[in-house]
Amino acid sequence: MTGSPSDGIVLVLNAGSSSVKFRIADIHGAPVYQGSISGIGSKPVLKVKDAEGNPVAVEIPAEKIDEHEEALDVVLQLIDEHLPGRTLLGAGHRVVHGGLAFAESVVVDDKVIETLESFVPLAPLHQPHNLAAVEALVRLRPDLHQVVCFDTAFHIGQSRVARLFGLPRHLIDEGVFRYGFHGLSYQAIAERMPPIMGDKADGRVMVAHLGNGCSMCAMVERRSVATTMGFTALDGLVMGTRSGTIDPGVVLYLLEEKGYTTRRIADMLYRESGLLGVSGLSNDMRDLLASDLPSAKEAVDLFVHRILREIGSLMMVSGGLDAVVFTAGIGENAAPVRAMVIEGLGFLGAKLDPAANAADGPCITAPDSAIACYVIPTDEESVIVRDTLRLLT
Repeated sequence: MTGSPSDGIVLVLNAGSSSVKFRIADIHGAPVYQGSISGIGSKPVLKVKDAEGNPVAVEIPAEKIDEHEEALDVVLQLIDEHLPGRTLLGAGHRVVHGGLAFAESVVVDDKVIETLESFVPLAPLHQPHNLAAVEALVRLRPDLHQVVCFDTAFHIGQSRVARLFGLPRHLIDEGVFRYGFHGLSYQAIAERMPPIMGDKADGRVMVAHLGNGCSMCAMVERRSVATTMGFTALDGLVMGTRSGTIDPGVVLYLLEEKGYTTRRIADMLYRESGLLGVSGLSNDMRDLLASDLPSAKEAVDLFVHRILREIGSLMMVSGGLDAVVFTAGIGENAAPVRAMVIEGLGFLGAKLDPAANAADGPCITAPDSAIACYVIPTDEESVIVRDTLRLLT
């Protein structure tokens, strides 16, 4: 690693199809700046906040943000202009799929990039854009060290049986496994649980990562024992635009009887289903909770129903249920959804504290509740910052 450690900074990147979220942190992991560039290729919008959360006025001509490489160049300009004298030690990236090849974060080289490109079919909504950011930085700053951190790695320790599908052995041997995702979020929550939850943190905890993408993870002693996503990030809970688990026969029906192409089916399952598809209105939970449309209510009811069904499944694997943690956009902000879930757990002795729930926690159940429920904000970037600094030093 080059540069002075005392003035060093690291860049964290989470690249999507038309956006790049970033954080610039010091060597202690504390944010210096964070922000996002959205609307890449259409109407780019750059938002930046300082360490205290105050907006920072930064003006960049729109024509400079037409693709990921230009977006990252803007971020590098921001560092050069607003943090003169600070040494950029490296960059850490969120990468959705690490397959069975990567059980922990790694430093980027050509072989790593080649391996990760082979996983693109397993996470087509995310992997190509994650890798685009890595490759763009290679071109922009060829001497900059880069680290990739994986959403699959947190689940690597699950038992083999928990990860198997009931498929022919040759497919299993080729790596058709349940991988699980949102691991960076679950890692962040696992680290934050003890000071908030006390002894319950090491019990049987169901963590619900509820955002536009949704999954749940059963933890025992803060380690993953089961999760709802499987081979791809399409499995499990109903999500913003993704279907979640469906009968595989539905896909066969669409192919054989409706004449759908595989591309059409993929678009439908990834981009046209979930809350958006069922409601016919929106993939945003705020819109659905505010709507009087019966289809919007049905989408919310289905969303909650699937959460409760998965909790029942995960309970059996982990041997019971001591606590539930809600996190991510819906989990942290949609009090009505949390209330419906806790009401559904009432037969197990869960009791909501309405005032605490309205205030977003952290503990949102009554003192005499048999199951403790919490709201804990996730911070995937903090995990990436830590791993990047660890590997680069």
